[in-house]
Amino acid sequence: MSIVIFHNPACGTSRNALALIEGAGYQPEIIHYLDTGWTKPLLLALFAAANLTPRTALRTSKSPAKELGLLDPEITDEDLLAAMLEHPVLVNRPIVCTHKGVALCRPSETVLALLERTPTKTLYKEDGDVLFAPNDST
Repeated sequence: MSIVIFHNPACGTSRNALALIEGAGYQPEIIHYLDTGWTKPLLLALFAAANLTPRTALRTSKSPAKELGLLDPEITDEDLLAAMLEHPVLVNRPIVCTHKGVALCRPSETVLALLERTPTKTLYKEDGDVLFAPNDST
């Protein structure tokens, strides 16, 4: 199964989604979008496949969205896209693509619906909370 994750290693949710993917035995293609940036066609394709709009994909916390005036509901999708191309951090993450679909994986456990198998062992978040525990009946 081919898996692509648009990943920010500084984001705990993104790291958790990647841990779930790798814990299930996959070796995903990891795209560090803060380094590579976005193209408009790619963003539009990802948003369409994940049933997102630029507004619903906008990262509003820990990003320059407020400072750039992007939280104003009058800002158009076209303006949001332009800002996302200029400031890749404005796109919420992680976005994961598999043959089962594309999703913004927030919370990180959302990624499980895109996988054919699940992790085989218990995985923990950085704060010690359980991220995933295999079902005892399997």
